[in-house]
Amino acid sequence: MTTIDSSYYLSNQSRGSTSSELGKDEFMRILMAQLQNQDPLNPMEDKEFISQMATFTSLEQMMEMNTSISSLVQNQTVSPVIQNSHLIGKEVSYYKIDEESGEVIEPKEIVKSNVVAVSEKEGYAVLELENESKIYTDEVLKLSQPSTD
Repeated sequence: MTTIDSSYYLSNQSRGSTSSELGKDEFMRILMAQLQNQDPLNPMEDKEFISQMATFTSLEQMMEMNTSISSLVQNQTVSPVIQNSHLIGKEVSYYKIDEESGEVIEPKEIVKSNVVAVSEKEGYAVLELENESKIYTDEVLKLSQPSTD
């Protein structure tokens, strides 16, 4: 009587990851399984093997490119505070705004003040001024060296 090795039972086989995407490791496992389980009388043709290896190489290059592009995008994302830090010490001109409504006061009055700090609010740069006002960078009408009067 022949006994069957228990390692052949499906319940003992690892199931792998639950990811819906196939990575290069899974691709290589599939390719190796194909090679190991091919019919010895009708082996896989060279063309098929070369095609699958080319697909694997292409997949690996695309994954590396994706990683590189993700890294590039992450490096390009700079905080609005850092982007506008050069404004500290500069004089800005802006229209006076009603604190409650956030609207420009009519008649339009231009106010000048020096930038003392830059902060961030909801992803936008906010200039903190000497006159204790806070304005968004898109409210600046003019940027200049501080007045010496």
